[in-house]
Amino acid sequence: MPPPVMRVSTTDITDMMNPGPERRMALPGFAEEFVDFPHYIIRITDRIWHDREVALCLEWYSPDCAIHTLAGPITGAQTVVDNTWATLAAFPDRRLDGDNVIWSDEGDGSFLSSHLITSTMTNLGDSDFGPATGKQVLVRTIADCLCRENRIVEEWLVRDNLALVEQLGFDPLSVALRQAEGDAARRRPLVQVLAPYHGAALQEADAEPQTAAAQLAASLLRASWQDGDDAQAAALSDFRLNAWVPGGRFLYGPDQHAEWRAPIRSAFGPRARLRIEHIAEVPYLGEARDVAVRWSLAGWHEGAGRYGDPTGTPLMIMAVSHFRVIGSRVREEVTIWDDIAVLRQIAGSASA
Repeated sequence: MPPPVMRVSTTDITDMMNPGPERRMALPGFAEEFVDFPHYIIRITDRIWHDREVALCLEWYSPDCAIHTLAGPITGAQTVVDNTWATLAAFPDRRLDGDNVIWSDEGDGSFLSSHLITSTMTNLGDSDFGPATGKQVLVRTIADCLCRENRIVEEWLVRDNLALVEQLGFDPLSVALRQAEGDAARRRPLVQVLAPYHGAALQEADAEPQTAAAQLAASLLRASWQDGDDAQAAALSDFRLNAWVPGGRFLYGPDQHAEWRAPIRSAFGPRARLRIEHIAEVPYLGEARDVAVRWSLAGWHEGAGRYGDPTGTPLMIMAVSHFRVIGSRVREEVTIWDDIAVLRQIAGSASA
């Protein structure tokens, strides 16, 4: 699989360490060590994961921080600490290398980052997916973090767990079923846990794109996932589109992208709704733009396709896409969601 080509579009950290005053960004309430908001995101990630200063999560996450994932929400800085140590027990050499930070000023001293990360790691301990395998894996994650006064106060976390499970050598359906059986034993099926997200995805208003590049990204998502309009999706994409999608798959061109998404979209049935939840944008090399879109697709498992025979189960995807817009077309895309959690929603109906 080709390596990702979307790289950090902000100044390299080594240059940031001794910036001139003209390079500093106003960050009210943030520590003086941070030159700008992307530097804050990259630096705290580096210190937590590479320097193994895990306790700093208590400083950089609010005590009541809400963290949204497709496997269910978690709350609080202490939970982040506990989960980080659990991950390191299973993958002791895990790295979080930043590929890009696309961010927005949310007003009132709040900023939101969409941080694309590549992790390399070796599975030396048991994990939520199965026993230790000793295998080396490469997995991509995007973390959308709302930050205020030097702390993350809310986070939306998507990781390509399908790629992780397959690289570990496990069967995705078996992993999802085992996790769903655990949900049933706790009397908390995942579809029940996700019901508030499912309702919001179906009913709440879309975020409105404010620029041409943001409108292009939102239009591409709607054509692809809401309308099923392959011709329109192709018209909005460069014919050399490079896309990385769940399962660690690389797609070239609009035709491969349409072929990949068709069985996923059909599984959601005719009542599915795409919701645009947040859009951020930064410049990239001249007139090109990098656009991050957090989005959801909610419906019911009413069609045959990617997830097997229809079960009628409420079904949703929580995703983040990074687009590189060049010359009024999308040239590159990285889209991430947890496809194991999608399978787990369906498996839960079978184990209920």
